Amino acid sequence: MNVHFKLPDHFRSVVFSFPNLSPSTPMATTKRKGWINHGINHPESIADHMYRMALMALIAGDIPGLDRERCMKIAIVHDIAEAIVGDITPSDGVPKAEKSRREQEALNEMCKILGGGLRADEIQELWAEYENNSSIEASLVKDFDKVEMILQALEYETEHGKVLDEFFLSTAGKFQTDVGKSWAAEVISRRNKRLGELA
Repeated sequence: MNVHFKLPDHFRSVVFSFPNLSPSTPMATTKRKGWINHGINHPESIADHMYRMALMALIAGDIPGLDRERCMKIAIVHDIAEAIVGDITPSDGVPKAEKSRREQEALNEMCKILGGGLRADEIQELWAEYENNSSIEASLVKDFDKVEMILQALEYETEHGKVLDEFFLSTAGKFQTDVGKSWAAEVISRRNKRLGELA
């Protein structure tokens, strides 16, 4: 069965022009800097991180009043600007307001490539919702961001024989949702058990 759609003229080039879809996409190849700074060889990429967060949103249990599809979209969009600005970490010493400004500027460029319109508006809205922590969905995705990080830290501790306390200390007490708190507690419990076995 052939399905035909009337496409805007600019649409054909989007797959090669949009920073996250081009064959040499930085999202797929840029490794997360925090892991590199801690001597992890072949760490996860930005795209790996975003994908696992979206998967967390997909498998999270039903939560009354929560839009799961929106959570998945926010997870996919939340670090999208890093395709242009790179992975800015706290160790870079970039003030939060400046980081946000750079990312907003990069996002604006991406949305121009899309030719504006509803899709570009939605991406801008989802990104701003996450940045401003302005919905239950954004709060949950922010928790997924931290859960994914400590889960990855635990995996790297196990694989590389390292102790990555910094990642656990930086997230302690910062989870906002019951799901985030529960999942984080499980990761920490498994880590404590592992550390106890090594002692």
